[in-house]
Amino acid sequence: QVQFVESGGGLVQAGGSLRLSCVVSRSAFSRNDIGWYRQAPGKERELVARRSIGNVSNYADFVKGRFSISRDYAKNTEYLQMNSLKPEDTAVYYCNTYPGKDDYWGQGTQVTVSS
Repeated sequence: QVQFVESGGGLVQAGGSLRLSCVVSRSAFSRNDIGWYRQAPGKERELVARRSIGNVSNYADFVKGRFSISRDYAKNTEYLQMNSLKPEDTAVYYCNTYPGKDDYWGQGTQVTVSS
């Protein structure tokens, strides 16, 4: 069974940092591109960053230079390091395959950035 479990969100002041974690079931971790997504209140879910099976990372323009993806293969965990956070980064953050598959959306983790 494929699962994505996010954690690490919280409340942070603008300019601060957070690191999100996504534990991925082993079968999905090595066979899929993995993406980080977010959904702010009243907005559609959007792609934040993704990492290909070949370990190539891509970032949305609105997070370039601030966010970065890393991976711990031993722990089947994908990380999203978020620096220089802005109030507009406030959202629920999710991980999933890329492109996202409906059956794999988890609960996400809430990130709130105060001004």
